[in-house]
Amino acid sequence: MIELDDVAYSYGGAELFAQVSLSLAPGSFHFLTGPSGAGKTTLLKLCYGELQAIAGDVRLFGAPARTLTRDQIALVRRKVGVVHQDCQFLDHLSVIENIALPLTVSGQDVDLANLQDLISWVGLGSQAEQLPPQLSGGERQRAALARAIIMSPDVIIADEPTGNVDWEMSQRLLTLLIELNRMGKAVLIATHDLNLIRAAKSQVGTRVLRLTDRRLQQAGADL
Repeated sequence: MIELDDVAYSYGGAELFAQVSLSLAPGSFHFLTGPSGAGKTTLLKLCYGELQAIAGDVRLFGAPARTLTRDQIALVRRKVGVVHQDCQFLDHLSVIENIALPLTVSGQDVDLANLQDLISWVGLGSQAEQLPPQLSGGERQRAALARAIIMSPDVIIADEPTGNVDWEMSQRLLTLLIELNRMGKAVLIATHDLNLIRAAKSQVGTRVLRLTDRRLQQAGADL
């Protein structure tokens, strides 16, 4: 679905990474780790067309990313659910309205029954009418996940989704992501949390990748 072949990216003329190859196939589960500043967030953005590689090939659902028009990129992004690290919401809208926003913006009908089922699935049924500032960090992350999958994407990309929550909430979020993977979704998670990776490896087949020294390498079995 998403393929990177010998990809490179630079900032201000300085090479961030190069010779990066990655394939996100249906039902695959990947972790991306590495030191701060290595380019993990940049690599994620290449995977959903937010940035363009300076070298190599990126294919998004069979199409070369550099040939896609702005409208075509927008259509691609409907197939990719992204959970950003900072979890931005519109604070004047309720949680349920924020989660439904991708449907509203794209002009699609909102099926209230399905929306309620999704909110209950992420454990926010009783918070549906609250405003985002009333949510805890873990509740915001679950709301962000619900918003990311409201369009039934084929790929879930999460950037440090457990970075600001405690271990119990990390496990709840991981459980939701594993359930999505078992539905056939490809999952790519960038994280510094090695305990989270170890917990996932005991439940689902995962591939752990490390971005370091400007190269992407498969991590060893010692994680």
